[in-house]
Amino acid sequence: MSRHAFRIVNVFTVDGDRFSGNPLCVFEDARGISDEQMQALARQMNLSETTFVLPSEKADARVRIFTPANELPFAGHPTLGTAKVVGGESAGATLEMKAGLVQVTRQGASWTLRAAQPPATRPVTVARDELARMLGLPTGTISDEPLWVDTGVEQLIIPIATPELVRGADPRPELLARHGISAARNTPSCYLWSPGVPEWSVRYFFIANGAVREDPATGSACDNLGGWHIAMKKPLPLTTSLRQGEAIQRPSRLGLRVDEERAIYVSGNVIEIGRGFVELQEGDPSSTQNDLNHS
Repeated sequence: MSRHAFRIVNVFTVDGDRFSGNPLCVFEDARGISDEQMQALARQMNLSETTFVLPSEKADARVRIFTPANELPFAGHPTLGTAKVVGGESAGATLEMKAGLVQVTRQGASWTLRAAQPPATRPVTVARDELARMLGLPTGTISDEPLWVDTGVEQLIIPIATPELVRGADPRPELLARHGISAARNTPSCYLWSPGVPEWSVRYFFIANGAVREDPATGSACDNLGGWHIAMKKPLPLTTSLRQGEAIQRPSRLGLRVDEERAIYVSGNVIEIGRGFVELQEGDPSSTQNDLNHS
């Protein structure tokens, strides 16, 4: 048996609420954990993502990110939550991801990442009214050009006319599976956003096990929203706060900033809520056991 410590943190929390934001499991030292065991551990934890910290010659740590189904090259809330574990009370940390090096800085409880790469975009070939039908919303819902945007992981970014329509979205799984699939990942998904005052309303939907599910807070999509504004030549600089997660009782707040040089920054508060360890049996990832010792 080998024993591996982990921490549970919540990312993009609101006003010090320990059970707001998006939960993340971070394995502090993943040396000796195989790829198969990493995937099995992510299934075991059953959170949006689980990260594994490894030594790096280029950065403070190399980080691998797994959903319960697959590995990702980049994701926002795992980056911020892992930076807190790696960086502690320091001014920040640089993390080596499959998508590239990501710089993360700290100011108090808030952590801020800079997008791993400039946005790459491609057009959406589906008609706007068909996308509205996919979302369970009326014709005329989509207020501007939808785009596929990639600042580390590609996502479908859809501008919606009002925050009320964002809150009323009820995606149809068969249409989301058809129109929301990207060759860059095997999970159909879409990100809805609408400007509001003082905060913008956003939601991220994806399909898991044939059903539509919703993410509490999606830092990579926040990055891509910044990329959408760059691609659409919207006025810069841009600074705003995003509301996400209320529909699933995980209220979250994300900060988005795009400066005059088109650098994209995503920020959020991170709170650690527990620690524990797992014991792994060599050669049998399906036998993973966990002993949760939350503090």
